[in-house]
Amino acid sequence: MASQSPEEAAGTSSVKEGPSGRGLWDEVRVSPVEIAMPGGVALTLRAHRPAVDLTPTEVEIDEDDPFLARERAAAARAAEEEGVIVDDEFSALVAEGEADPKDAKSRKSGEVLRNEDGEIVEEPDPEDFKDDEPEATTTGANQPDDEEVPVFLSHRGKLLAFKTPESLVAFIQSGAPHDLAQLDTWDTVAKRVQSSDIDPLPEDRYELDLVVENLRGGHDTWDLPLLIAAGEVARDLGHALHLKPVILALAPGSPLDDLDESLRSAESGGMGGFFGRRKLRKIGAQQASLGWRSVIGKISAAVDWRD
Repeated sequence: MASQSPEEAAGTSSVKEGPSGRGLWDEVRVSPVEIAMPGGVALTLRAHRPAVDLTPTEVEIDEDDPFLARERAAAARAAEEEGVIVDDEFSALVAEGEADPKDAKSRKSGEVLRNEDGEIVEEPDPEDFKDDEPEATTTGANQPDDEEVPVFLSHRGKLLAFKTPESLVAFIQSGAPHDLAQLDTWDTVAKRVQSSDIDPLPEDRYELDLVVENLRGGHDTWDLPLLIAAGEVARDLGHALHLKPVILALAPGSPLDDLDESLRSAESGGMGGFFGRRKLRKIGAQQASLGWRSVIGKISAAVDWRD
């Protein structure tokens, strides 16, 4: 019979956790994440921090985005109804020599309002705008700025995705700009991470590529944990990447949010599960699959594959 090592005799393992491993992620409060999407399986990183501590990189705006176009059109209609010239119109008038650029003041205070003929309507008193000034932020559990929000390995509104642990680690150590670089623990990640550390926990693995097909299969085939997890990561990505269509599609009261609540109720078991399953039966499989296809399409379009 082979003799025992001192460690085995003492009832402990001879394998010690090194400076990295799961202990690294717990220490730096960052987690590796795996997201299976139609374009491939993406490896990336995610953290949660108070909103006040985060300054995301500037998002690139697609001028052809129909969502933004609707926003601009609505703002223009509202301004027209109030007889106020919006910024683009004012700039055009300046270019044509029909307006004085010196009149372009802040809309917050001391703004010059003009009617559609370019005549000054009124010169507001700066004192009238005191209530519009933002109050100093204070810390506290009830402050919105203290709410923890998701932040991914992203840059300019794009999720940085990698297909192998090695390529992800190489990027982390490259010093390239990204949103996680502002974390107070990021230097520790960059110095200590190894490819063997890129092993997401089961709860950090998501399969967005299976969602639409699963929903199309009908209520009896719906995979509740799969769909619930998909909702969680889609919300995180929507907020972290500022994907307004995704945020709205999953907002409270939306059809996909109702689906999510019913899935959670059905998963909980007991009487709540019974009523949750009954509610799921009333949700159209086709409507749900179409809604999710749109959400996944928006997320996929915001992925920047780096290998």
